Amino acid sequence: MSAHTSDTLAEALGAITADPSRAAVFCDVDGVLAPIVARAEEAQVRKESALLLGRLARRYACVACVSGRSAAEARRLVGVGGIVYAGSHGAELLQPGASQAETNPAFKSWEGRVKRFVADRDGPDLRRLRVRIEDKGPIAAFHWRGAPDEEAALARVEQIAREAEEGGLATHWGRKVLELRPPVPFDKGQVVRVLVERCGARVGLFGGDDTTDLDAFDALTALVEEGALDAAVRVGVRSDEGPPEIVERADVVVDGVEGFAQVLAVLAGP
Repeated sequence: MSAHTSDTLAEALGAITADPSRAAVFCDVDGVLAPIVARAEEAQVRKESALLLGRLARRYACVACVSGRSAAEARRLVGVGGIVYAGSHGAELLQPGASQAETNPAFKSWEGRVKRFVADRDGPDLRRLRVRIEDKGPIAAFHWRGAPDEEAALARVEQIAREAEEGGLATHWGRKVLELRPPVPFDKGQVVRVLVERCGARVGLFGGDDTTDLDAFDALTALVEEGALDAAVRVGVRSDEGPPEIVERADVVVDGVEGFAQVLAVLAGP
């Protein structure tokens, strides 16, 4: 599906905007609200998008950012207090006004083992290759975007991935990033299910740009098939590095964070 123009976007989102009190709006953060940058800590959400999310929180049954970052870090980055933050790909839930996230106990129990594995491999070779390690609690991320020799950096990260799998950890590849995770079942689709059930929404939207967001797309599809939702809209945020399935499986396709900001503007209404 080609990207929507502003003239057709309102029609494409009609199932969501028809009755906001019965609708849930979910989206990823990096690549959807904030541009992908070389260093994750330098990401920024545009003020206009944050203001629109605040308006959505006052209109819709549920508004949530579902991120690979920790829930606390996602809230810091987005900066909107009235919405839910699902962190660590759904293993954490931080409710509006809460000081601490609800965390999957089995997921949390692996944090020490993940950190020990990473510490044993955080040596001069990674620094020479400019591979950066991001501490995400029970998840560790190895980034090589912008490394002087990205092929050499990737080869070393691939070796770490093999060692992690041999050691019982789960691995997940993203856009120039490897995540090492606890071998505990969780994904963005599971948390979308939880949030839909909690808020009682009858229609739902998810905006995503990367492989992990496909789980949320699948969850919306299944919820409609099961009768738990009357309708769903999957918004694919297209980028040069994103997987083609994001576009192929989306109901609505927009280009980059600017395109998703247009989605938020339509959802917010006049």
